[in-house]
Amino acid sequence: MDFKKVLKLLIEDFNKEEINYALMGGFAMGVLGIMRATMDLDFLIDYNHLPRIRKIMKKYNYNCVYESKNVSQYVSDVKIFGEIDYLHAFREISISMLKRSKEMPLFKGEIKIKVLLPEDIIGLKLQALVNNPERENQETADIERIANFYKDRLRWDLIKEYFDLFDKEEEYARLRKRYGQIN
Repeated sequence: MDFKKVLKLLIEDFNKEEINYALMGGFAMGVLGIMRATMDLDFLIDYNHLPRIRKIMKKYNYNCVYESKNVSQYVSDVKIFGEIDYLHAFREISISMLKRSKEMPLFKGEIKIKVLLPEDIIGLKLQALVNNPERENQETADIERIANFYKDRLRWDLIKEYFDLFDKEEEYARLRKRYGQIN
């Protein structure tokens, strides 16, 4: 995937169509300063903007290979356009993530892109491992990379809310003790 080319096109259209979005996943971790290999792009979008997303994806000849109320996945036959996954925000918790997202420079300032906060990426990584235990090693490693990089700059109260939501209080305590500067 040509991330720069794809992101320039998408962000321009997202802004033109007034789509409420935020980058998440592996590429977002890179924007936040945590290098991790990734092959696709992942966005959190306002569910109400899904018709506009479909229009944009069709414009660039992406094929929708899966769609549910929660997620949609698009793949292009053109290698440089790759795969793009959307998580649909319609619950209060995910709408709040979108509201907290921050605009950040990308590619030496050529693009400004909204990115989820590290805490919210941790929350989504936690949800992913709960939803699919086979992903536990990757998601746990990503959570630890974020926690190690940001340590005491994280809003640990927000992270605790996510761990409490999934009944993972013991895992939160271990994470906080290891990376949260608790004695």
